[in-house]
Amino acid sequence: MKSLPKAAALAVAAFLILPSAGGAQADNLGTAAIDAHTVVERMADRNPALRSFRARVHVDIRMYSFPFLAPKLDGTSYFKRPDFYEVVFDRMPGYARGFKRIFDDVGNPRLWEKEQYVTVQGTALLGARPAIVLHMTKKIHSDILDHTLAYVDPTDYSLLQMEWYYTNGGKITMTQQYRTQGTYSVLSSQHATITIPYVHAVADSSYGVYQTNVPIGAGDAAL
Repeated sequence: MKSLPKAAALAVAAFLILPSAGGAQADNLGTAAIDAHTVVERMADRNPALRSFRARVHVDIRMYSFPFLAPKLDGTSYFKRPDFYEVVFDRMPGYARGFKRIFDDVGNPRLWEKEQYVTVQGTALLGARPAIVLHMTKKIHSDILDHTLAYVDPTDYSLLQMEWYYTNGGKITMTQQYRTQGTYSVLSSQHATITIPYVHAVADSSYGVYQTNVPIGAGDAAL
């Protein structure tokens, strides 16, 4: 296979490194009584009896712009309280190595506060579903990422959607679906749309059976 033209290679790299931003309709439903830190803590405290888990994840990527690649990724998702979350892929094509950052970002709300300024922007409707909107900007200035929005269900504090907005006008949006396994609400699937200069792609991920409250150590993930 011929090497990609430089412009295309840079676009692929950007697609896999950048995060996304949103298209929900803003709706002032009144969230003045709740602050961002409280929202983040309630998100992190979902499933309070769940101390750790590991689950297999499969991702299908389809690029609708040159070079029209369609990689399939398999990996393992790891979680350990209080604030460790990581997706480790079995094999990662060189052009796709930044892609895992999207997965790590959506799975670790406590890390948001460590790396970003987080505020409550207001509320929005995702379809007919109300959501609290968190607005985030990097504490260390980024020439790539402008800001991020997170849409949180006010009834159970699950993350419904996350959007990354880039300084080049690009945007990535990831939506999430959940299911019940035992007594826990766990991530079931994700759908991401990537629209940045020179790159249009979608990615769909699905999660297998969760092994819950299991030992997670350095041999499992990069703890």
